[in-house]
Amino acid sequence: MTDAELARSIAEEAGRLLLDLRRTGGLAGKALGDEGDARANALILRRLAAARRDDAVLSEESHDDQARCACPRVWIVDPLDGTREYAEGRDDWAVHVALSVDRHAAAGAVALPATDTTLVSGEPRVPHALPARPRMVVSRSRPPALATRVAEAIGAELIPMGSAGAKAMAVVRGEADLYLHAGGQHEWDNCAPVAVARAHGLHASRVDGAELVYNCPDPRLPDLLICHPELAERVIGLVRSLS
Repeated sequence: MTDAELARSIAEEAGRLLLDLRRTGGLAGKALGDEGDARANALILRRLAAARRDDAVLSEESHDDQARCACPRVWIVDPLDGTREYAEGRDDWAVHVALSVDRHAAAGAVALPATDTTLVSGEPRVPHALPARPRMVVSRSRPPALATRVAEAIGAELIPMGSAGAKAMAVVRGEADLYLHAGGQHEWDNCAPVAVARAHGLHASRVDGAELVYNCPDPRLPDLLICHPELAERVIGLVRSLS
């Protein structure tokens, strides 16, 4: 399998496990979320060890072995992006499996198991048409102040949504046009979404237009912009002026 095909296969298998656990595991709330995180993580690590034994791994749910920093190929995974949404029985959660090569998002898959959907970097498409009024996905509980200010400036409609992966894939699927996050993230939150978004012709960068760099000693990557390419220059200019 190619790296993108492997990412898809693993993300989908982890997604099926999570759905089965939620349906038949007899758990709820935090206990369900914790068990889902642990089981999905174990599956992903096992699959990667079997298929790409020479690659390193950075996972939200595992100890961070800093030896990864010397490895050119690092899998960056979030076994359950949107643990709260998953535990609440919602659909807007995801599984992220991505590969960073030389510190850049090279391949990835984002599975949305509750809707039986997976988007992959190995299946590139052209961007959707931009509507007259842009649509911006934001956190359903705590939208960043910067995002709401940008939305006001460009007259965007706000669409509340759960996990980072679900929001990013809404843009990829043409259900939204802009995802701007400035409230703190880590590399596992956005490496797979960025690989997929770029393969689908979308813009992906830091909110000020700077490059997204992965496999850093500190995996915090606090802000993200994924948007229709026709919006990128305007939004980045607004962010710089508002900052």
